Amino acid sequence: MLAPMSDHVDHVLAQWAEQCPELDSSSMAVMGRIKRLARIVEAEQRVVFGAHDLDPAAFDVLATLRRSPAPHRLTPAELMRSAMVTSGAITQRLDRLEERDLVVRTRRAEDGRSVHVSLTQAGRELIDRALVDHVANQNRLLSGLTEEERTHVADDLRGLLESLGDNGRQVRLG
Repeated sequence: MLAPMSDHVDHVLAQWAEQCPELDSSSMAVMGRIKRLARIVEAEQRVVFGAHDLDPAAFDVLATLRRSPAPHRLTPAELMRSAMVTSGAITQRLDRLEERDLVVRTRRAEDGRSVHVSLTQAGRELIDRALVDHVANQNRLLSGLTEEERTHVADDLRGLLESLGDNGRQVRLG
């Protein structure tokens, strides 16, 4: 049987074992790797989004609209809940996307005080291109895992999230 490869987290754990042998630092093996993985994934996503002149926030709004049922429109409040940001933050995102002609805000017929946000043709074309590259990037990042390993990791992470009270609804972090 091959010995597991060693990484930075193993090095940190070895240091803690030497300095504080009575400390159970096994949780650091999981949390340290989750944190490092998140940094790597976020950096790789920024490269892909940047190739489409998007940032993660803009991609999030466009993708949320795109995955919504046709005609791909939501209220700012619905977008705010999906993005887990404040109303001011969603307004800023929508302003920037509207300036670029990627979304349009229209008054709702049933209530003229509120608006719907919809993708423009340019917005739909952009998110469709960016989405293909985004998924290809995710597949590239996971290429070191077999399909079975991906399933196990996804199931294990779902179990961890559920154990922390994440029931599948959007939760505000921080």
